[in-house]
Amino acid sequence: MIRRSDRHRPALAGSILAVLALAACAPASADSAASATSRAGSSSGTTNPASPSITAAVVTAGLPATTSSAVAAPSTRHTSSQDQPAPAQTATVRPGTAVTTLATLTVKGRAPRTGYDRDLFGQAWADVDRNGCDTRNDILRRDLTGTTLKAGAHGCLVLTGTLTDPYTGTRIAFVRGPGTSNAVQVDHVVALSDAWQKGAQRWTTKTRTAFANDPLNLLAVDGPTNQRKGDGDAATWLPPRKAVRCAYVARQIAVKHRYALAVTAAERDAMVRVLTACPGQSLPR
Repeated sequence: MIRRSDRHRPALAGSILAVLALAACAPASADSAASATSRAGSSSGTTNPASPSITAAVVTAGLPATTSSAVAAPSTRHTSSQDQPAPAQTATVRPGTAVTTLATLTVKGRAPRTGYDRDLFGQAWADVDRNGCDTRNDILRRDLTGTTLKAGAHGCLVLTGTLTDPYTGTRIAFVRGPGTSNAVQVDHVVALSDAWQKGAQRWTTKTRTAFANDPLNLLAVDGPTNQRKGDGDAATWLPPRKAVRCAYVARQIAVKHRYALAVTAAERDAMVRVLTACPGQSLPR
């Protein structure tokens, strides 16, 4: 997939790196990310402004920022007599990390959800890799331990196993059955509806099917927690378990980069808040 150049990305990269440089002196806590995303989730379609410390860092560097009164266009540049170069700590942010990849993503508002349908992303859990097993069972075999498989099912069908849920840290005993299978669900880390509103409307059915079954975008997780997430992005939902938030946001960034999906300004700001605690966070392979 060919990505179009974005004239705003150099400014955005400088903005993010300036934020992280300032955070090296006074890092933001994971708790602040949780409270910020909770407020965003309750605001019914409105974007949450960046925190004062983040806004201050961006404005000090003379780069675009989101303010509390309005969402500034990515191309808006604020100048100040106080402008100064980013501190030397930015050198610790290595190429290929989540934060530097985030700086390459297009930032724009979400499109309407109009027209979205799960069926537009192909057959649920299709065998896109042609290994004879559906995608859900591929992920269960990857993420569960101590699995038992159904005899005569070509080693595909997972009957039982144990999941250490990445979102909550709890251990869940998985038992296949009508009343028990949903205790473990396979989450689209970047939700299909979110993708639809940020670029997937323009894709072919083949690309949408590949996206819906890409192991990079899939995790076996606690069912009720996945239901609470819904189709939220980083601005409206983060895993309850703080220790996994850096890895979770990095995975979303990796997926959006692979498929050239956009992020909203609020979503980008939420990702920055998380990554200030882990500026060297690598992308998942």
